[in-house]
Amino acid sequence: MNDLRAERLQVMLSPEELALVDDFRFKHRMPTRAAAVRELLKLGLASIGLDASAGTKSSDFGVFGRGPEGHIQAGENGNSDD
Repeated sequence: MNDLRAERLQVMLSPEELALVDDFRFKHRMPTRAAAVRELLKLGLASIGLDASAGTKSSDFGVFGRGPEGHIQAGENGNSDD
């Protein structure tokens, strides 16, 4: 297990909250719900002025690259696997 992620956090969400997390995940092409929740936490903490850059970013564990508009699919970065 990654030493930076030694704690597990269980969260109960309403169907509406889960739909919003999933919408965010798919819009930003994030690989997992966990990655989406970590990114949302990071964005929320940054919005109130807390240092959300400590540790590793969710995108470091994903299968997609990250561009200025969020996550990108393979092929959008000049890859010939379109």
